[in-house]
Amino acid sequence: MARMDMRAIAMGVAFAFIWASAFSATRIVVVAVPPLTALVLRFTLSGVIGVGLALAMGQRWRLSRSEWRSLIVFGLCQNALYLGANWIGMQWVEASAAAIIASMMPLLVAGSGWLFRAERLRPVAAAGLVIGLGGVALVMGARLEDGLHLGGVLILLFGVLALTVATLAARGAGGGDNVVMVVGLQMLVGAAALVPPALLLEWGQPAVCSPPVVAGFVFSVLFPGLLATWIWLLLVRRIGAVRAATFHFLSPVFGVAIAALLLGERFGVVDIIGAAIVAAGILMVQLSRMPPAAR
Repeated sequence: MARMDMRAIAMGVAFAFIWASAFSATRIVVVAVPPLTALVLRFTLSGVIGVGLALAMGQRWRLSRSEWRSLIVFGLCQNALYLGANWIGMQWVEASAAAIIASMMPLLVAGSGWLFRAERLRPVAAAGLVIGLGGVALVMGARLEDGLHLGGVLILLFGVLALTVATLAARGAGGGDNVVMVVGLQMLVGAAALVPPALLLEWGQPAVCSPPVVAGFVFSVLFPGLLATWIWLLLVRRIGAVRAATFHFLSPVFGVAIAALLLGERFGVVDIIGAAIVAAGILMVQLSRMPPAAR
């Protein structure tokens, strides 16, 4: 396994940037198009492309039991529940606030592992957990005072909890040599799971397919859906999952900055300080998982 060199750093920064940019692209789409319907279409396109790439690479869907379990758990929790809640909630919540809420995932994983699995939580990780959640509370408190939609926030919180459950349930279950196939199939699982609620809740709702909406949708399919996943897999293979996860600390900072530049969302002092505090907490939690020589 390679050390953390400049190439790995560039890959990690690129992944965090693309992942964070998904919130702004999503915001553009969901204010004009029924969110679950758009998400079904996104998952279907990404899944078909992913499975096609996997077949071209010689991969097959003869998966092990752990791979099928990981596929189903992530397809339902990460794709259907997390992104479904994310896209619904972002009809009322700004992209920058959604990015801050989603960045809680590494903190919640660490806290849940300690609370429910009796996993050791080092002092640095415990401090990072408190600091990171404090930063989220700071930003959300200020936003709520300015009229942030509480219902949308609760929906987003449900989504990040679903993602936490998926991460804990599938920890250690990798895709092996069929990892691209697993990614494509779990997207199709997410699409299938969202078809019934999309038909039930959004049938007949109007959609405004302007050029910005189409561009945002295509971006979400190709970049966060496929390119970011591909970069992540290469990064994990190069430096390992623990070191790769360290780059999540950049997501809240990038998410707030991209939303401000692209969508003109607020970028006040509290947002800057809060995002930096959340980033510091995530970095402390992730670094505590590394052996001393790797930090």
